[in-house]
Amino acid sequence: MIPRYAPREMADLFTDEARFAMWLRVELLATDGWVEVGDVPAEVAEACRARAPVVDAAFVTAVAERERVTDHDVAAFVDVVQSSVGQPEGSWIHYGLTSSDVVDTALCATLTRAADLLVDAAEGLMRACATRARETIDVPVTGRTHGMHAEPTTFGAKFALWALQAGRDVERLRAARRRVAVGKLSGAVGTYSNIDPRVEAHVCEALGLEPTPATQVVARDRHAEYLWACASVGTTIETIATEVRHMARSELGEAEEPFTSGQKGSSAMPHKRNPILSERLCGLARVLRGYLSAGLEDVALWHERDISHSSVERVVLPDASTLTLYMLQRATGLVEGLVLHPERARATLTEGSHGLVFSQSVLLALVAAGLSRDAAYRIVQRDARSAWEEGRSLRSVLEADAEVTLTPDQLDDAFDLARTLRNVHRFTDALEELDP
Repeated sequence: MIPRYAPREMADLFTDEARFAMWLRVELLATDGWVEVGDVPAEVAEACRARAPVVDAAFVTAVAERERVTDHDVAAFVDVVQSSVGQPEGSWIHYGLTSSDVVDTALCATLTRAADLLVDAAEGLMRACATRARETIDVPVTGRTHGMHAEPTTFGAKFALWALQAGRDVERLRAARRRVAVGKLSGAVGTYSNIDPRVEAHVCEALGLEPTPATQVVARDRHAEYLWACASVGTTIETIATEVRHMARSELGEAEEPFTSGQKGSSAMPHKRNPILSERLCGLARVLRGYLSAGLEDVALWHERDISHSSVERVVLPDASTLTLYMLQRATGLVEGLVLHPERARATLTEGSHGLVFSQSVLLALVAAGLSRDAAYRIVQRDARSAWEEGRSLRSVLEADAEVTLTPDQLDDAFDLARTLRNVHRFTDALEELDP
């Protein structure tokens, strides 16, 4: 992932140094496991651990140089480690293992750590949305369907629904973490032909993983589910960002992104305060969905293994993890700092809509007064059209319509914003079910 979108805490999990360090940890734990089984003397494992190389930039360079000979990264890694440990003890490094035992187990251990960061960040977004929901649950705004004025709602209702969706993302991320928290050290084609299952159990326990039956590789539906959870987070963030973009349009002006001192919205037009963060988040959500598509393509492999998934995962798993964390952090800041304009929202709701947002309330009042639904619908539809075309309030048009027999009190009730929003606290009541 390019540095622009790479939070350090996530990017550090996927450096060459971090990858080789996790490989080395698996190798040394496996040697310890052989000691427990009784096939390797304890002093051999102790020597391997004591003489194990420091995984730093020089080590990465040494592996790269060796790989130019072996054309195999794991083999090159093992050669460099064995050389550092020395003989005869070094011969027990990678004993009974195949490359995927090391790579897949290390990758799953890394993904669990990445998932922990994502869960924490997703919980942060959820909490931010829930806080804004409670703050603004009584602040009215025009609800829209198909981009058109519909009925009144509140800013808090929007935030609450985002919080609930973010909460479901937390659940999906936790489930994906459980799915990838597995390891396998079962050798070529996964039959434990040259390795004792107790070695696998020892390594997995130390890494916080569960041993899993596998071919030569861990089944890739697990990794695809992880990518699905990341893509789902991206889509939630896109949902939030899309709404912000719409509310920030000049014609609406109901909300805007936080604008810092010294910030410039346009290089040419000084008046601009463009929703650039929301637009960026919408674009990056598309990238995350692309990673999911690639991950799904990785699930079907030939027989007991091939490596068509390997090149894909070197890109999509680190990048998806890093990008998802970036998006969560920025989306949380967007929600926390989102500037609302309640006066502009109320003006649109009342004068701007000419009262059309109460059309259903009028319809139902006419039905309750004895009209058939179709007759009532036609009256309100006709008067609503007149109100819009003539720039008059719907109520005034209704009052002048001889077919409308509603009393002033009945019209007051139909156009009562408080009555329309009397149940809106059900949105924030639902937030109590969120797992903090």
